[in-house]
Amino acid sequence: MKDHIWKRAIEIGNHICRTRDTVRDTAALFGVSKSTVHKDVTERLPRINPELAAKVKRVLDHNKAERHIRGGAATRQKYLER
Repeated sequence: MKDHIWKRAIEIGNHICRTRDTVRDTAALFGVSKSTVHKDVTERLPRINPELAAKVKRVLDHNKAERHIRGGAATRQKYLER
């Protein structure tokens, strides 16, 4: 794995743990695709830092469990603005 990819995976993992951001928000912040963020934290990070990967997984699982609520809130807001 190239050095810049290794560093990016760790930075993304630390960011997600610190801010509890979603994959989409993290991708926008780092200027990469959602697929890249997901691959970094699910495939690359466990090989680099298993402890950090476990923390990130807990945050992503929490975000996944809440996504239907976020989607409903976004739809509600959309129709309130009309």
